[in-house]
Amino acid sequence: MAAVVLVHGLYHRPEHFAPVAEHLRTEGVAVLVPELHRGSLSADTHAVQAAIDSLSEPPIVLGHSYGGSVITGVRGAARLVYLAAFVLDAGESAAGMGGASRQLGEAILAEPDGSTSLHPDRAADALYDDCPGPLAAWAVGLLRVQAAGCGRGVPEHHGWKSTPSTYVVCARDMAIDPGLQRKMAARCSDVREWPTGHSPFVGRPRLVVELIRELLAAAARLGPTDPVW
Repeated sequence: MAAVVLVHGLYHRPEHFAPVAEHLRTEGVAVLVPELHRGSLSADTHAVQAAIDSLSEPPIVLGHSYGGSVITGVRGAARLVYLAAFVLDAGESAAGMGGASRQLGEAILAEPDGSTSLHPDRAADALYDDCPGPLAAWAVGLLRVQAAGCGRGVPEHHGWKSTPSTYVVCARDMAIDPGLQRKMAARCSDVREWPTGHSPFVGRPRLVVELIRELLAAAARLGPTDPVW
């Protein structure tokens, strides 16, 4: 059975991927959306690795935003997909690459225990600016408090160096500079550019579904014994 693992970013939940996951499941694709927020990049990576290891065949693994830092460290993927995400090399972290834009930075609220949350109105402008109001409100309502430090995590493994990878630049992104995305995309073996904001899995889920469908079909044609490059 074709399989996909979807990896959310900071402040997000698996439920943000529900429109994409539900559509793929209706097509017979096995979809796992692990919960992050494990307290560190290492712990988040282990959670995604466990999801990959539970599947009977190598999946396509898609990471959004900080989720790119996470999927960079996993092994056993058929393909890595970076959706407006961080493609990190040795010694690099999401925060060190530039992290949040000014708009997203202004949305971050410090909590007394050192964690952070997002101001609802400013989060909508930074993360879901191209979504209709009710849809943006739904997505903002799912956002959760984020423990400190994950964005400063450094992957121990760099899967994009040995696994085929696709980068999707979100050209209207208000959270991660599209210029930075294009710089990181140069590390991947395939690059796409969409005229969307930061979160097309909310505002344009069909784009994400169609991309995954295309990549699954290509993987099926390639076959398990053929070279990946």
